[in-house]
Amino acid sequence: MATILIVDDEFSIRKTLGLLLKGDGHVALEAANLAEARVQLDRHIVDLVITDMRIGPEDGLSLLAYLKEIAYPAESIMMTAYASIESAVEAMRLGAYDYLTKPINPDELRLRIRKVLERSSLREEVTRLRGELLGRDRLGHIVARSARMASILEIVERIRDRELPVLITGETGTGKEVLAGALHSISNRSKAPFVAINCCTLPEDLLDSELFGHIKGSFTSATSNRKGLFQQAHGGTLFLDEIGDISPRLQAKLLRVLQEGEVRPVGGETSVKVDVRIIAATNRDLEHMAAENTFRSDLLFRLDVLRIDIPPLRERQEDILPLAEHFLDMERERLKHAELGLSPAAKQKLLAYDWPGNVRELKNVIERSFALYSGPVLGADEVAITMHASKPAADKRKTLAEIEADYIRETLDACQGNQVAAARRLDISRSTLRRKLQDMGVLAVADSDPAL
Repeated sequence: MATILIVDDEFSIRKTLGLLLKGDGHVALEAANLAEARVQLDRHIVDLVITDMRIGPEDGLSLLAYLKEIAYPAESIMMTAYASIESAVEAMRLGAYDYLTKPINPDELRLRIRKVLERSSLREEVTRLRGELLGRDRLGHIVARSARMASILEIVERIRDRELPVLITGETGTGKEVLAGALHSISNRSKAPFVAINCCTLPEDLLDSELFGHIKGSFTSATSNRKGLFQQAHGGTLFLDEIGDISPRLQAKLLRVLQEGEVRPVGGETSVKVDVRIIAATNRDLEHMAAENTFRSDLLFRLDVLRIDIPPLRERQEDILPLAEHFLDMERERLKHAELGLSPAAKQKLLAYDWPGNVRELKNVIERSFALYSGPVLGADEVAITMHASKPAADKRKTLAEIEADYIRETLDACQGNQVAAARRLDISRSTLRRKLQDMGVLAVADSDPAL
């Protein structure tokens, strides 16, 4: 059974075809013009569109162009009483599966519908199998359609059995822990534990105890001996999220573990051998931190052996709708509702947003939208995106001089302090730049620029 939309300005044709389709067990929807067709496409998950070439004063090719523009997954069949080679070629170019001339032969129409639905079903199966090959089964349900993510999955495949540390970088919410878990799941350590901890959520002393364990009586609440996460992950993988947030003291202890392969519990006098693969992750610039001596460079060298950089979601738009569909699958399973879906307008809204919170935000939007609205198909207004302001409200109260000063500082930083290059980029003279720097208190009157 399929949901089929009939688009024709003639009432009798819509009703005749509708009765034919319903008699064959399909759901038949009708539209007398392009505006009604778009409404039906927004409200329902349509499998096939059967449209006339001429819809009153409108052109059925415009509807095919609209379906192609928004990447609507429905197949299409064009009908016309004015057949021509040019119109048939144009219809096929815009994605029409077939082209029928009026009057429509019912048996011929049934045959064409069966063929197009079989093709659609085959394509869905191919997509499903491709998704499995990309990692749905072996890589922890990672959804990747973009070339950049596909290349990352290839890297994961290549390094899965290497015993070297891995550093995963990327913005918050890009899925660093998911990727780490996927790497563990296909590695030769997959039968041993995968243990994860977010290093920025615990104070230093508690994180020390969590990672390395403690001996009874080593501190007030230590009422018994406790194995740390390194020992719990023995034989498997330990994922250290937000590694850039650990203190210098714990950086030194972690470096020792990487060098010696052993841990000493808090309050303990002897060390314990551990066999773990370390996967660390951060959204911070560790090289910059190392240059500023806030992160040990020797620890960075130990961690940054195999690096994977996950791009933000805004830089891999091809993944947005597949990810949304993945999260829809999760909602369908959770709510036991197989008909949940997104209208074309809702999909366009998802594609137009820049997703500062990345994949995590997209998941939250899908969950929140179906919690707030009954559905089953969400329109654009029902996609519950909370827009983020691009700048803090305080910026709006800055004076023009402050804004100019900020811009000059940013330009100088970009030019590494070279005033000649900065003046050129600002399109002002060097003397004007020096005067402005003096007014800002950045440059004393007698100062000279060594880069000049």
